[in-house]
Amino acid sequence: MKNSLTEPIVTAIQHIHEQQRSHPDAMGDLSWLLDGILTATKIIQSYVRRAGILDVIGSQGTTNVQGEIVQKLDIIANETILRCLGYRDIVGIMVSEEDDEPTIVKSPGSGGKYIVLFDPLDGSSNIDVNVSIGTIFSVLRCRPDLPDEKTGLAHCLQRGAEQVAAGYVVYGSSTVMAYTTGQGVHMATLDPSVGTYVLHAENLKMPARGKTYSCNEAYCDTFPEGVQKYLRWAKSEEAGGYGLRYIGSLVADFHRTMLKGGVFLYPPTSKNPQGKLRLLYEANPLAFMAEQAGGVATDFTGRLMDKTPTSLHERTPLLIGSTEEVERVMSFFD
Repeated sequence: MKNSLTEPIVTAIQHIHEQQRSHPDAMGDLSWLLDGILTATKIIQSYVRRAGILDVIGSQGTTNVQGEIVQKLDIIANETILRCLGYRDIVGIMVSEEDDEPTIVKSPGSGGKYIVLFDPLDGSSNIDVNVSIGTIFSVLRCRPDLPDEKTGLAHCLQRGAEQVAAGYVVYGSSTVMAYTTGQGVHMATLDPSVGTYVLHAENLKMPARGKTYSCNEAYCDTFPEGVQKYLRWAKSEEAGGYGLRYIGSLVADFHRTMLKGGVFLYPPTSKNPQGKLRLLYEANPLAFMAEQAGGVATDFTGRLMDKTPTSLHERTPLLIGSTEEVERVMSFFD
């Protein structure tokens, strides 16, 4: 048993700095950027914790570019991230689920180095029923091969394989942050008594198998036949006890899959034949996390992070999780 009084405490930002020091050419820029994201999520969680006290529950009365109803806390979370990153001069472009177009902070020719793409409050429709929600983020480099007059959009449309960092924060019974910079997945928990994220897991590995599947079976009749066959198998005696676990917040469902194993499915449907999840700032960052933890992510046709996006808010189907479980789902496709 560890002695909590003598065991060293490592903060998330300290861990990020230590990782970056392993690269001789690192300038500390990425650490500075991630510190801004951590600051933003601490502010967001403070509002989430007081949602029933503050006037932040309910609809804003508008819809976003996705056609979704905007919640009051969506606006607060979005503005918080924009403000926390807007003063960091290494940030060139910011892309949010809530905004139609990229926010240009500093052009690449003027020193803008990174692109930050984010879903400020994933699962926000669950705010008023106290279900876990979260923030998802992805970091890309601005493309040095593009002339400075090119629009921010041209810089943003990169494959997921080009990501230099990604992560998510779950606002649940505790506030947990998981991140990767391409050197494994690491996890930290926010200690509210001191206001900092404390590292509690390094080089996290997703179990290679897990008898849990996660999807919205209400749409099962319109799923591809291969998915329907898998779901029938998973509920059969032959499967040997698979269970359904579905929260309805992507970040929370993925967090459980990351820790416990299994598979998360959001297939195409007749209503959303191109899928529903956003490629750039939902699916790609989670795919990066999954692969760094030994898992797999696909759009049911190939490796998700090899997809070349064609629009800022492009949607995609998603199948993600334990290696053996993703392979099992795909085995039901002819």
